[in-house]
Amino acid sequence: MIEVSASARWPRHRLESRPWRQTARAGTREDRMLTEVTVWLPPQIAELRLPLAPELSSTIEQAVRDIAVLDSGHGKNLNPLGVMLLRTESVASSKIEHVEADVSDYARALHGMKSNPSAVSMANATVALDHLIGSVHDGAEVTLDAILRAHKTLMSDDPSEAAYAGRVRGVQNWIGGSDHAPRNALYVPPPPETVDAYLDDLIRFINRTDLSAMAQAAIAHAQFESIHPFTDGNGRIGRALVNTVFRRRGVTEQVVVPLASALVARKDDYFDLLTDYRLGHPEPIIAAFARASAIAARESRATAARMEDFPQGWRDAVGTVRAGSSVARLLELLPQAPVFSAEEAEAALGVGTSALYRGVDRLVQAGVLRPLTTRKRNQVWGVGDTLDELDDLSSRIGLVARQAPRRARVG
Repeated sequence: MIEVSASARWPRHRLESRPWRQTARAGTREDRMLTEVTVWLPPQIAELRLPLAPELSSTIEQAVRDIAVLDSGHGKNLNPLGVMLLRTESVASSKIEHVEADVSDYARALHGMKSNPSAVSMANATVALDHLIGSVHDGAEVTLDAILRAHKTLMSDDPSEAAYAGRVRGVQNWIGGSDHAPRNALYVPPPPETVDAYLDDLIRFINRTDLSAMAQAAIAHAQFESIHPFTDGNGRIGRALVNTVFRRRGVTEQVVVPLASALVARKDDYFDLLTDYRLGHPEPIIAAFARASAIAARESRATAARMEDFPQGWRDAVGTVRAGSSVARLLELLPQAPVFSAEEAEAALGVGTSALYRGVDRLVQAGVLRPLTTRKRNQVWGVGDTLDELDDLSSRIGLVARQAPRRARVG
C-alpha cells in the first residue's frame, strides 16, 4: 500500500446538515418523516497543490510509459485497435453501473438497429466517450458544454432520464438507501444550488498543465463523482473524463486506455477509493488508476499483436480469391470496420448490392463474418475474431486486476 503523503494536505469533504422535505408523498413513513439530511461538501480544488510521494511518482511514470508504448506502436493496426479500445472502455464502464448486454446486441445498437435498452445504453456510452475525447483535439480545453453534450448523448434514449439529459441537476440526489428519500444513504452529494460553482472549479482544475496527468485524471474523476452533477449517468461521464484528460495532456494521441475493465473487476475497492478521496486521501485512487492503466495498456498491446495475425487467418479461411472481387475488397475493409452494415460496405467499396451480398455470404460461410441481424435488408455483420477479442481483452484485464494484491483501506 502507498501511504498518503502528509505533505499533500488534500482537504477532506465537509459534512453539513441541511433541511429535507419530500416533494412527493412516497415510500415508508420513515421516508416521509425525514426532515434533515447530511450532505458532503467537496473542497474547491482548482488551485490546490499535489506533492506526490516518490513511490507513487514511480508508479505513475511506469503507467505512462506503458500507455505510450501502446499509443505509438503497432502502426497500421492503431486505427482498428483504437475503435476496439474505445468500445472496450465504454462497455466496461457501463458494467460498473450494472448495464450489460452481449456483444452482438451492442454491435447492433451501435449501428442504429433495434436492440435491448442495455445495449442501446452501452452504444450511447461509446458515442459519448468518443465525443468527449474528441472535444480536446490538439490540446483544446475541456468545457462544460462538451460535458453536457456527452451526457445528453449518453442519456437521450433512457425513457426515465431523457428529460434531464444534458442538464445539470436542479434537485438533491443521493446514492444508496431509500428510493424515496436520502434516508440511510451511503453518500449525499452537495446541494443543487452549489453544483454550478463546483463544476466551474473542477473544469479549471482539469485544464491545468502543472501537475501529473495521471494524478489529474484520477482526481478529476473522483471530484466529479463527489459533485454528482447529473440525476443519472455520473459514473460513465466521470470515467470518460479520465481518457479525456489523457488525450488533452498528450498521454495518448490515438487510443483509449480501457482502465474501466480493471475497475469493474474490483468494484468494491473502486468505491472504497472514492470514499478515501472524500476523507482527504487522494493518493490511493491515483495509484489505483495508474495500476489499472498499466494493466489495460499491457493487455491492449497483446490484443494489438493478435490483431496483426487476423487478416492472414481470414485469407486462409476463405481460400483463393480473385483480385478486385467483392470478397477481396471486403477482406481489405474488415480491419478498419469490425462491424458494418450493408449500406456502409456498399458506400466504402463502391459495389452493388448483389455483389456485396455474394462476397459477404462467402465470408460468412468461411466463418470470418458473423451475421448480427436476421432482417432481409440493411443487415449488419461483425468480424468474429474481432468481436471475440473485444470480450477477451476485457476479461484478461479483469483477471490480472483481480489477481493483484488487495489494497488496504486508508484511515
